Amino acid sequence: MNTDQILTEIREANLSYLMLAQSLIRADRDQALFRLGISEDSANLLASLSPAQMMKIASGSTLLCRFRMEDDMIWGLLTNHGKGAANDTTSRLHASILMAGRHREAA
Repeated sequence: MNTDQILTEIREANLSYLMLAQSLIRADRDQALFRLGISEDSANLLASLSPAQMMKIASGSTLLCRFRMEDDMIWGLLTNHGKGAANDTTSRLHASILMAGRHREAA
């Protein structure tokens, strides 16, 4: 993949992320704040963006979204290497609880 292709992929990911974020915020603000890991102020700003503004923001070369799982334990729970389906559900639930606690601490 060359630099132009990477930049194109970043721009597409940015636009998709902005559209998804705006949709989530408009549908259920509280859930969007949790799922996106953003503040109320950021949600207000995202909800008010026009399509032209979203296109302009998305066209930058910096990826707007980031991984929220910065902890090896959470990655381990989410990837759940070689475990059964029942344990997979428990692991994902545990990871969600841990991330919810971190969102609450940040708010």
